Parts: sequence; C-alpha cells; structure tokens
Amino acid sequence: MGGTKILAAVINSKDGIIARAKTPTKSNAGENSYINSLAEITRQAIVNSRLKDSSIKAVCLGIPGSVNPHSGVIGLAPNLGLKNFYITEKLQKKIPFPILIENDVNLGALGVRKFGVGKKSKNMLAIFIGTGIGGALIFDGKIYRGSNYMAGEIGHAIIEDNGPQCGCGKKGCFEAVASRTAIVRNITNDKRTKKKSILGKIVPAGEKIKSRALAEAVRRKDKIVLEHLSNACNVIGMVTANACNLLNVDTVVFGGGLMEALGDNMLPMIKKSFDKHVFTGSAKGTKLVNSKLADDAALYGGIALAEEFLGVKV
Repeated sequence: MGGTKILAAVINSKDGIIARAKTPTKSNAGENSYINSLAEITRQAIVNSRLKDSSIKAVCLGIPGSVNPHSGVIGLAPNLGLKNFYITEKLQKKIPFPILIENDVNLGALGVRKFGVGKKSKNMLAIFIGTGIGGALIFDGKIYRGSNYMAGEIGHAIIEDNGPQCGCGKKGCFEAVASRTAIVRNITNDKRTKKKSILGKIVPAGEKIKSRALAEAVRRKDKIVLEHLSNACNVIGMVTANACNLLNVDTVVFGGGLMEALGDNMLPMIKKSFDKHVFTGSAKGTKLVNSKLADDAALYGGIALAEEFLGVKV
C-alpha cells in the first residue's frame, strides 16, 4: 500500500512473480475504501495468475507506517490517513486467506535480504525514498522491529528544527525535507520553476509531479530540478552517515519510487555526502547500494513474512 498506488502480485520463491495487479491510491479515501480496494486487487491478482484459491497460502500487506504484525493493527500510516486501524480483522471479512501485515520498508528489507543485493549482508540498513521516507533494520540476518514495532522510522528523525511540516504532525522530519514529496514542494515553490524548468512543459497543469517526470527533467539537465535533487541527496547522505555512526552496518540499501527512477543519478551524490559526514571507522567496509528489486522488494518480502509467522514455505 503506497502513497500513490497499491501494487499486488502473486509470488513464490521458485517462479518469482506469477501475476500482477495495480490500482491508484485514493488520497484520504477512508477506511472502507481501502478495505474494498485491497480485497478487489487481491482478487484481481489471483484471477490474473489463473491459480485456484487452494494454491494461495497467505496475503501479506506492506503498509507505509507503524504496524503491529502480531495484532494486525496499523498504529499510524500518515500518508494514507489511517490511525489505530484494525486492518487484518476488517479485511479478513472480505477474503478467505490468512492475512499478515508488516511495515512496507521492513518487507522490502526482507525481500532484499533474501532475494536481492543484501543476500550476503549480516547487518543492513534499508532506506526507501518515495512519497515519504521509510527505514528498516536487519541485525544478524533478522529483521529488527523494536520494543513497540517502531524500529527503523528514520523518516521521522528531526533534522531541521521548526522545519517543514511532516504528515506525522511534527516539523523538520527527514521525510519532510528529502522525500520526493519534499523535493517536488521545493521545486514548485521555487519562483524560477515556471519560466526556467522543463517540468512546466512535461507535466500537464494541475497534475502531480511524479518520479518519472523528475527523471525526465534530470535527463534533460534541468538546472532547477538538479539543484533541489542535489540538496536532498546531501541531506540523505548526512542522515545515512549518522545512522551508520550509530549502528555500524555492513550494507545500506536504497529503494523506493524515487530511487527506482533516479538511483543512478542520486547514489553518487548521496555517497559524496555520506563520505563527508561519516566517522571513518564506522564506514570501513560499508557498502551503499541501490536495491535492484525496486517495488518488487516488498513483494518478495512477503515470502519471508509467511515463513516467519505461518511456517509456510512457498
């Protein structure tokens, strides 16, 4: 469940992704709308796979916010407008399969660890940058959820005192400064943008500026977009350095929609800032890499989640 889309897939570890389905996320659509959308897209993905219901072992949901995977409750998903929402209980009335929930970046980290560039990593930090910014931690090869299932919320680290308003209600959060949403806000507020940025020509009036449009602007060497992207990468590198100083991980994996679209441009800038800010000893041997699984990382993470909670291997 993303800020802009709900992406579904039927998947197993042998064949990978067998079928897909996708639908736009309706902003602040309400709880019932989300439940209906999830039930519909689950059914559509199964229909697209041409599998019988008896072949489906679990439905795993990746949610951008704080969740309790044991109780099935979303604590807070600010970009979806959901709070204290008993999603598993409500969705279970619509579909007949076991339902598991997990923070979307935790799922993505599990997918990267089991099937992607993190296979050889023992201690890993995942930072996913898109509508917001999420994080996940893997220690000794296992996901670390924390005492209240809130570990990894790097997007809500305060990095700018009294800075921009975040969806969580606080000001100056990492995601309020360096997410795609923040970059787009800064570009839109830049008085030079209308006359000097290519975005005015490639994004129809009234439509949102998405990652693909930013990527096209970068390809055309749009100076305004590059400037704001560079500023964000400097912040991302600094925050990553601080996290590595604290945790001393062997791998940092970057994912999310913005990195999927612009990772090749952003990673060198992030690394430059990281090297500038990190304590040298903390970064010895640390790899900064892009997740090559993109949005699929969280889909693959569902396989690991089903095995952990249900003992099901698919």
